[in-house]
Amino acid sequence: MGTTYNILIADDHPLFRSALRQALLAGAEAPVALTEVGSIAELQSSLELRTDWDLVLLDLNMPGAYGFSGLVLLRGQYPHIPVVVISAQEEASVVNRARDFGASGFIPKSSSLQVIQGSVRTVLEGGVCWPALSGNAGPLSDQETTVSAQLASLTPQQFRVLTMVCDGLLNKQIAYELSVSEATVKAHVTAIFRKLGVRTRTQAALVLQQMELSWPGKTA
Repeated sequence: MGTTYNILIADDHPLFRSALRQALLAGAEAPVALTEVGSIAELQSSLELRTDWDLVLLDLNMPGAYGFSGLVLLRGQYPHIPVVVISAQEEASVVNRARDFGASGFIPKSSSLQVIQGSVRTVLEGGVCWPALSGNAGPLSDQETTVSAQLASLTPQQFRVLTMVCDGLLNKQIAYELSVSEATVKAHVTAIFRKLGVRTRTQAALVLQQMELSWPGKTA
């Protein structure tokens, strides 16, 4: 029996996850083990439990994600894991940004089963998969490069705290959600401020939201 590929499907639409699961199982030329998550928090938990994933299929628009922030987090904390973005946002600018931020490929959600199967197979074999699209978003700006590097420097727990700060939660609420002490949250916030070069919660939230500025649209 050959190698079993461990694939993590990160998408907040159960029906699409189910369809993707069926497509991958039907088109697999080698054994695959599929795990599904529906939010950035669940994605982080799966990555913390094990790091030997062969591939992450990532939807850009999930709870806890701000544009390309989920991709930036993955590439910063787990650079050895290939990430393929799967999204209904199929504009050339979105595809090019996914490439710029380190994805190994992009699969439009409108793709046929054969295209999805072939693209996944290509990346598992060490290749990349990019749709043929016209147009070019241009290279990353200095600001985008700086922000992505800052976000990539955060630990998974710090990133989780930052997204909660961005959602307007107070330290006490964050502590309750993460089952940690308020002092621990304050320490995380201090570290986040230092890494992002900001002084206030509002400024920290704006840094994270900059990942959305180059993302034309909020559809899944």
